[in-house]
Amino acid sequence: MDEEDDGDAAPRSHRWLLSQGYEPRNIGSTGHSIGGTLAVMLPLRLLAKGEATPGAIVSVSPWTDLTLQNAAVDENEDNDKMLSRGTLELFRGAWLQDPAVDFTSPGISIANADLTGLPPTTVHYGEYETLADDGAELGRRLADFKVTSEVHPMPEGQHSFVLGAGRVPEVDQAIQQMGQWLREHLGA
Repeated sequence: MDEEDDGDAAPRSHRWLLSQGYEPRNIGSTGHSIGGTLAVMLPLRLLAKGEATPGAIVSVSPWTDLTLQNAAVDENEDNDKMLSRGTLELFRGAWLQDPAVDFTSPGISIANADLTGLPPTTVHYGEYETLADDGAELGRRLADFKVTSEVHPMPEGQHSFVLGAGRVPEVDQAIQQMGQWLREHLGA
């Protein structure tokens, strides 16, 4: 474990890119599902340490509220073939094994984090997924914190809708939007 980053692979990989000569403004922080959450957490942790953040974020179907209080968790359970409340509880238990963990902590649930200073961020989520409210709420909070952002709900999209790439034209269009966002904000 690298004491400098407390065993956190995300800052370690970010530092590796920097050591290879990449400028922070040319690095994108991207992810899907819990990775969509981690794509936002990386810049938040870097900001807390006073370090330069990646130049842009693409967060797809993020899980932002680990308390599972959003209505869509239950309302979309019949529509979402990938996730359910039970599956989310299982994943949460595997990820956060300490019973003393406070699921409302801003370091755990970015729904409660201070988003000040985040780089330009785009959020994509499926309207039929159990995490639909998480994506929508993140979009609202980004606007509240005056972060340059775009929010793209996928009509009838389920969790992991990106797996339809190459087979579903709307998914291909969403992926093109993500790529365009990165090109615009990373100077590529």
